[in-house]
Amino acid sequence: MNNSHFISQLELPSDLDSALLFSVVADENGAIFLDSANAEHQHSRYDILLSAPLARLTYKNGITQTKLLQGLYTSESQDDPFKVARRLHAELMPKSLVETDLPFAGGSVGWFTYDLARAIENLPETAQADINLPDMMLGIYDWAIIKDNKTKTWFALDYQPKLKRVERWLQKFEQSTAQPAETFALTSDWQANMSEADYRDKFEQVKKYLHQGDCYQINLAQRFTASFQGNAWSAYLKLRERNKAPFSAFLRTENASVISISPERFLQVTNQKVETNPIKGTIARGQSLKQDNLHKAKLKDSQKDRSENLMIVDLLRNDISKVCQAGSVRVPKLFDIESFPSVHHMVSTITGELKDDKNAFDLLRACFPGGSITGAPKIRAMQIIEELEPHRRSIYCGAIGFIDWRGNMDTNITIRTLVAKENKVHCWGGGGLVYDSNCLSEYNETFDKLSQILPVLKRN
Repeated sequence: MNNSHFISQLELPSDLDSALLFSVVADENGAIFLDSANAEHQHSRYDILLSAPLARLTYKNGITQTKLLQGLYTSESQDDPFKVARRLHAELMPKSLVETDLPFAGGSVGWFTYDLARAIENLPETAQADINLPDMMLGIYDWAIIKDNKTKTWFALDYQPKLKRVERWLQKFEQSTAQPAETFALTSDWQANMSEADYRDKFEQVKKYLHQGDCYQINLAQRFTASFQGNAWSAYLKLRERNKAPFSAFLRTENASVISISPERFLQVTNQKVETNPIKGTIARGQSLKQDNLHKAKLKDSQKDRSENLMIVDLLRNDISKVCQAGSVRVPKLFDIESFPSVHHMVSTITGELKDDKNAFDLLRACFPGGSITGAPKIRAMQIIEELEPHRRSIYCGAIGFIDWRGNMDTNITIRTLVAKENKVHCWGGGGLVYDSNCLSEYNETFDKLSQILPVLKRN
């Protein structure tokens, strides 16, 4: 069957910013923007704009709830949430799928918080859980608008074109007055959940665990919180412009917004081929071109950062090997340096090929949460994180992305990510600690990573 009528090219200006088109739905519950942010980066190509899902799945406190939004039907399950998500995904799959080279062909899109790990592993419960987000939030979307930033072309994907959903979106855009979103402003200063002295104390506890042989590496993060008023979409636009991160995203729900300015891919699947690109190793950008090049060279030659990066490469190789064909896992790129507006990062690439009987949901579960933001060995590192960090991580160090009906997937690691909820906005910064880490350097690195976020949204 020819399904070309389910996808069409849109007559939109090639220079139209995707964020401008998304802005007309940005306040809608279920609106999602997977955004390459006009970044000059090898992975920055497609923008995916989504609204009005067919169904929604949420997982919290051991219960997975599914709701068919058009049929007003809800159900609950205590099964593994990854299995429930896979079942709903399959149940709503069209009988025939679009044939396209575009990255997304309809399917599941949303977030997976760091705390979703509790559905996989038995972890202690000592840190305060004060951000009440679902640990998994997925919408099932059978339509989308997609921009290919390489060819400067726009596409509409719609399995129910008679509903004229894309046409209504475009009409709304044409009729919009192009007024900016309600402004976003902090009404308090950012407040960290640990002082420098607290961080130093926790750093020494990490070193003790490393010395005892509990772990080779442990990620330690601090959280920053402020009060705000206004629209989170306006905050996203500010951060998007300053950071230009290739794995950015904005997600709106009924009572919360998630803003992700992530530079890091977690897992990608294309035709059963797997790729992951962990970041481990960071240095601030220099104030001049000469200084910037010196910083980049320093990171590239850093034996500490190479060792740290290699630990996570080995961890991820092990994780994806659980669901990949024997002998297919490779490391084609090791210790590459990638540059972003505020920092340089050391990035490696691991690839593999899924077993015939495994799919993207299996891969995500096998690798979750990402090793680059836990430590190694993963489970022990997560136990120590729960002990030392005052608050649960929520969305931080989880993932945002899609799994489409063809079996393809692309997700980020939710670093440089904020939650805006109930007039509070939260943001995190952290890093991997090894035995020869320096406390002051690691503490300052958390601020380097947020140097294009916290000051940008500072209280006026």
